[in-house]
Amino acid sequence: MQYWYDVTTGQVQTDEDRGADVDVLGPYDTAEEAARALETAHERTEKWDAEDRAWDQRGASPEWESGQG
Repeated sequence: MQYWYDVTTGQVQTDEDRGADVDVLGPYDTAEEAARALETAHERTEKWDAEDRAWDQRGASPEWESGQG
C-alpha cells in the first residue's frame, strides 16, 4: 500500500481515499513518511537552493561546456 499527504486537508491518505493529484505529495512507503511530507519537501528545497547558490558562485559553467563531462 502507498501513502499520500494531502496538502489541502493536512491528512495522510491511502490509494483508496487520496485526493486529487494536484493536492497530494507522494507516494510514500509508510504513513509516517507521508506525515513528514512537508518537512521532507522543505529539507530538499533547502538543499537544492544551497546547491544552486554554490553553482552560481562557481561561475555556473556546465561540465559539458568545458569538455569535462
